[in-house]
Amino acid sequence: MIRGVRGATTVEANKEQEILTHTNKLIVDMIQQNKIQADDVASVFISTTEDLDDTFPAKALRQVEGWTYVPVMCMREIPVPNSLEKCIRVMIHFNTEQKQNEVHHLYHNRAVQLRPDLVRREQED
Repeated sequence: MIRGVRGATTVEANKEQEILTHTNKLIVDMIQQNKIQADDVASVFISTTEDLDDTFPAKALRQVEGWTYVPVMCMREIPVPNSLEKCIRVMIHFNTEQKQNEVHHLYHNRAVQLRPDLVRREQED
């Protein structure tokens, strides 16, 4: 079964190092929490809000050992008025035996407001 695990984080400034640092931390946490192996991954999508353009956040995935050949694509979020700014979202599609409710979706920094229901669930587990 292929499942998707979602994560999101925010940065304070449109600076390459900050974008890469926060994206890497989020991706590593998603991998560890869900015990994802690179060979089990079909693809990774990473999106940013329009105010982040100093680097490709996919470069952060390339810093993860063993993930060289995982297909990754960056894209823009829809610019919805009053939506969360300086936000990076990640979706990893991976093969797993986990049930949908066993997948750990992660939200860091101000991105916790995107899915407070899932953040509370993670804190309770």
